[in-house]
Amino acid sequence: MEDNKRTEQIIGCEIKVHRSFGPGLLESAYQECLFYELQKTGLFVEKEKALPLIYEAVKLDCGYRIDLMVEKQVVVEVKSVEALNDVHTAQVLTYLKLSNCRIGLLINFNVTQLTTGIKRLYNKYYLEPLS
Repeated sequence: MEDNKRTEQIIGCEIKVHRSFGPGLLESAYQECLFYELQKTGLFVEKEKALPLIYEAVKLDCGYRIDLMVEKQVVVEVKSVEALNDVHTAQVLTYLKLSNCRIGLLINFNVTQLTTGIKRLYNKYYLEPLS
């Protein structure tokens, strides 16, 4: 599945969850609902995926956890905050770099219209897997 179709499918699930509850829930509630909704579509989804840091060929567990990883290719970071800021963007960009995923979706569910809370990010360090 190509990147645009995959992210459209993910965003469709996010909109469905947001329509059900609107703003105001905790991030963990939105994450659980989105995880359930994505699984219903048949996508492979990992929740709270551990992300080690490799430093000088040593694998370090620094406690990084990706909220949702979809099809081992898209990082989804769920927020429920007043406004997204640069730290949230940096967090997703870091996850993209460390996981070598191409696309990340930063989602703020604490908005009246979800489309204003979606930020699509790209990994400029992405390396195509060898075939």
